[in-house]
Amino acid sequence: MLKYQEIAHELEKYIEDHKLQQGDKLPVLESLMAQFNVSKSTITKALDLLERKGVVFQVRGSGIFVRRHKRKGYISLLSNQGFQKEIEGFNLTSKVIELDVRKPTQEVAENLNIGPDADIYYVKRVRYIHGQALAFEESFYNKSIVTYLNKEIVSESIFNYISEGLGLKVGFSDMYLHVDKLNEEEAEYLGLKKGDPKLYLESVYHLTNGQPFDFSKLTYNYEQSQFFFQSNSHFF
Repeated sequence: MLKYQEIAHELEKYIEDHKLQQGDKLPVLESLMAQFNVSKSTITKALDLLERKGVVFQVRGSGIFVRRHKRKGYISLLSNQGFQKEIEGFNLTSKVIELDVRKPTQEVAENLNIGPDADIYYVKRVRYIHGQALAFEESFYNKSIVTYLNKEIVSESIFNYISEGLGLKVGFSDMYLHVDKLNEEEAEYLGLKKGDPKLYLESVYHLTNGQPFDFSKLTYNYEQSQFFFQSNSHFF
């Protein structure tokens, strides 16, 4: 994790721990520079990151203010922190259906920017929230980057393992969302009926150097899923 990301994490934790509310003011820029012993540009990058996440908003000449917290149980569609991170505090569990090493399909190779002879980890699992099926997931990891996975890791948070266990720096993600109907396999794992509605999300996650390492397909249970996104721009 880069220094500005560490600072952003600390500030977000400070807001949560002190239960700051919408409109509460954070320390001024100079105080934050002194507190973390870093340059103005590092603090500015940390605040920009928090602003993009919808944690704070900045008013020129007035200061840095807390933005309204997201509603509990809602999953951000704009996060690149991984599934587990988005619903911390909830009883999230996983059932691993399949984990193996294989060659990529053309679709996977294109999304991971690898050749057809490269090795990938294939993960198929169901994510549960409070014992209810939330999402059916198929993920493909570039094995030259994510060098090792086992069922224990896959049963927990793969992103925590990637960042903490492997020391990789997750950068940005591209997401593609559409509404469709469940096929037979998806319906079976989610406890629904074939033809029921689904929210389908494809994501490609990249390291900070721009290299893609994870291509994931998530099918959400429409009865359990709630999503939000926060915008920092005006719409006209």
